[in-house]
Amino acid sequence: MEKLNIFIVEDESIVAKDIQNSLTKLGYNVVGVANNGKDAIEKITELHPDLILMDIMIKGDLTGIEVSEKIKEKYKIPVIFLTAYADEGTLSKAKITEPYGYILKPFKEIDLHSTIEMAVYKHQKDTALQKERDFLYSLVENKDESTKDILFVKANSRLVKVLLKDIYYVEALKDYVIINTQYARYTVHSTMKDIEKKLGNNEFARVHRSFIARLDKIQSIDSQNVILENDKKVIPVGGSYREELMAKLNLL
Repeated sequence: MEKLNIFIVEDESIVAKDIQNSLTKLGYNVVGVANNGKDAIEKITELHPDLILMDIMIKGDLTGIEVSEKIKEKYKIPVIFLTAYADEGTLSKAKITEPYGYILKPFKEIDLHSTIEMAVYKHQKDTALQKERDFLYSLVENKDESTKDILFVKANSRLVKVLLKDIYYVEALKDYVIINTQYARYTVHSTMKDIEKKLGNNEFARVHRSFIARLDKIQSIDSQNVILENDKKVIPVGGSYREELMAKLNLL
């Protein structure tokens, strides 16, 4: 297994050396060190490390948080903050950059090791998820006649073809959506907005902030609910969505 390449941003030379020694002892490869934001950005751009250990308070015009923001704009490199400051203000500013870890000084080698390993694992999962999203998005954006009625969803570590005509309804659940067909349910890490775009407007309707229904699966509609065929699933109709739903129906 290849060693992880780590870049250190720390303006205290003694501390930076101690961190470097600890990382080497733990089996990591330190590819570079910078003591200010400007040098850090230049070297990180050149070296493109696997992970960055970033002190929040560093010399120069840029703080570690600001450097992290600039790195995030250009590269998908996980950042772990190192700091002796644990006040709420600092934490709040740091959270905005969505770091992969936060270690308070002084720290033990075991804390450094565990935080790095967790950060790498999370970054790998995030990268895999993004690739999956990009793949699914490309299917939708570039689909031809042979794929326009198909979605691919991830189930048991593989992509499964789902025909749009088999979908009864979609339900939102926190950061996930559940695609319900007559015979199966698929949980996807996505948003209702993205799913709504992928399904299209002709055959599906958003009937509630948490529900999308396939129009030809609707058996009846009362004042507050939609009742679907076969399993008689009842889903609510939101007031702000009712007019749009009725406009899509072929009414007599």
